[in-house]
Amino acid sequence: MNNDAFDSDEFSSEYDPNEFSSKTQLKQASEELKKLGLELMSLTKGERQKLALDDELEQALELAAKINRKKEGFRRQVQLVGKLLRQRDVAPIKLHLDKLKNAHTHDVQLFHVIELKRDLLIKQGDDGVQSLLEDHPQLDRQKLRQLLRTINKEQKENKPPAASRALFKYLREHITS
Repeated sequence: MNNDAFDSDEFSSEYDPNEFSSKTQLKQASEELKKLGLELMSLTKGERQKLALDDELEQALELAAKINRKKEGFRRQVQLVGKLLRQRDVAPIKLHLDKLKNAHTHDVQLFHVIELKRDLLIKQGDDGVQSLLEDHPQLDRQKLRQLLRTINKEQKENKPPAASRALFKYLREHITS
């Protein structure tokens, strides 16, 4: 028997193991799309409009929002949304959802960085102004020094830290990263 027929590229190129999925893999993919649909349902209408979803999917999501979550109809609507998502490219949707989730985390981190810079500036005084200006040249030296003088005066007189809050607000407005 001639084994040359089995060695040819003709037979090896026909079978692609990545092309076929097991029943379990299909079910897992379906569940992931249902979870994605639930995440989309939890968004406000304005947030969903930023995704630029097609009308059919948007209508299905709006209907799901009207259905009581404890009823059977809601479960069926979630399945419908999952089915609709299977027919679409969900990568941009997932990317947008990740951006929404991570925007809050980024804002919190930036808030803490600005707090630390403010506290360090108050502690170091004029020397801190110079080092802060090296990192952020868009800041106004005179404004920073004026706020520091007011902060020191408030601390000596045991007044509320209004100038410290004003410094934080100024830094937040001008420091973006």
